Formats: sequence, structure tokens, C-alpha cells
Amino acid sequence: MREPDETMMARVHEVAAFMRTLDDSHIAYSFAADVTILENFAPYIFRGPNAVADWMEGFRGHAEGLSDLAVSFGAAQDYSSDGATAFFTLPTQWTGRAHTRAFAEDGGWSFVLRREGGEWRIAAYGWSVTAMRFT
Repeated sequence: MREPDETMMARVHEVAAFMRTLDDSHIAYSFAADVTILENFAPYIFRGPNAVADWMEGFRGHAEGLSDLAVSFGAAQDYSSDGATAFFTLPTQWTGRAHTRAFAEDGGWSFVLRREGGEWRIAAYGWSVTAMRFT
């Protein structure tokens, strides 16, 4: 296989669903126990026992004034897996409204997934904006 399977991508879609709705039920099983998250909002690195809770709080603040969020993914890049751990990068575009202005944000979303309890969990992700424009 040269790309993430449906169970791997389900975790990505769960995180995106949280970001669109701010409903944390979407990410109840998404993350590994010792996740590290790199984001474009302070404190930028989220890790340790409170990583997910701190990231959720940070994202809620980051998302103030955002609405109509939608996400689309390009084909996975740089996929590799040994069956227990997988890495891939997704070209990603977020669109929506920032206050009253429509925007499009392009970026790369890199993921490391690890099998925990027989299921894929996100062990790390990093978000990088590559272009931002108001439309």
C-alpha cells in the first residue's frame, strides 16, 4: 500500500470534524496516549498528559471568528508504514470565513499514527500553512 488506508484517514477526518464543529466527541478516540501536536497558534507545541485538552482549548481560541469551515485533502505524500507506525503528509486546504471575509488556507498536515489497542491513533501531527488568501 502506498497511501493511508480508511482507518488511518478516519482519524484525520475526526480531527478535522472537531475543528469544523468544536465538538470534542469527534476526537474521543483519535489520539495516542503520548501525542505531540505542532500548530500555528501558541504555545505551538502541545505534548504531555494534557496535550489534547490544551490543544482543544487553544484551537477554540484560535477559531474565534471563524465560520463555515470546510476542508479538502490532496493525495497523501511520503507515505510509509511498518504496520505498527505510519507516516504521511496531506496537502490540505481549509476554506471558510474569518469574521466577514472569505478565506482559503493551504498547507501541509503531517501525521504519525501508531497502533494502540489494535487501532490506529494519532501519535503526532504538525500543521504548516503554505499560503493564505482572502477571496
